[in-house]
Amino acid sequence: MPKLARAATHPQLAEGFTQHLEETQGQIERIDQIVEAQGLKLKRVKCLAMEGLVAEGGETIEEIEKGPVRDVMLIVGAQKVEHYEIAAYGSLITLADQLGYADASRQLKETLQEEKATDEKLNGLATSEVNRQALEAAAEIEPAQ
Repeated sequence: MPKLARAATHPQLAEGFTQHLEETQGQIERIDQIVEAQGLKLKRVKCLAMEGLVAEGGETIEEIEKGPVRDVMLIVGAQKVEHYEIAAYGSLITLADQLGYADASRQLKETLQEEKATDEKLNGLATSEVNRQALEAAAEIEPAQ
């Protein structure tokens, strides 16, 4: 998230990445609370899918010049991450409900709502400003002859 915030040129996008990082810290604390409350022992493993999405974001930063087009692609990448997380939390909520872990379900639902809100903010920013700015910037580029 800090890398995305530094790579973004749109101030609201950069601020959104920074805010979501803070939110993510709270989400991690919730998961730790759930694990502790249920007496679970977890082995942390790398998520290859998320690792790939993060790598894709790094490629965007390296390959696209700073500006509105990069901002659009940062939003696209961030929304891919949000959608992945939304799917994962939805599945975890279903499992918690089926196992009768009401408190865990409530905490996971809180995180799910945060992820959905972040996705909606990203979508709103894209459709209200950033996509238009990228189109305007692209129109200013003269085609190669």
